[in-house]
Amino acid sequence: MLPTTVEAVKALLKADPVLTPLDRQRIVTAIRNHGKDAAPPQRACVVEKRILSRRDVARRFSRSVRFVDDLGKAGILRRVKLPGRRRACGFLAEEVERVMGGEEVTK
Repeated sequence: MLPTTVEAVKALLKADPVLTPLDRQRIVTAIRNHGKDAAPPQRACVVEKRILSRRDVARRFSRSVRFVDDLGKAGILRRVKLPGRRRACGFLAEEVERVMGGEEVTK
């Protein structure tokens, strides 16, 4: 199929307000593959790693900073140390959420 034909089909699909962008992509993929099923389009998953301070973690748990320190000493939460530093700067937000959900943090 010519690229100009595909672009014309895309323009027609954009004019239809009922179709979602994912539906448009599926239709164009089916046209390009001559009606054969293709793998579903992958959505990009951005993983953002955030470091929370002891105070922020304490607020999330509605506990004291000492409680958070005890979680770190027990190995329930891992402390994050930056290269060249002796002290930890905080805890990964992802791990804090897992612990709050009742999961164990794997090392």
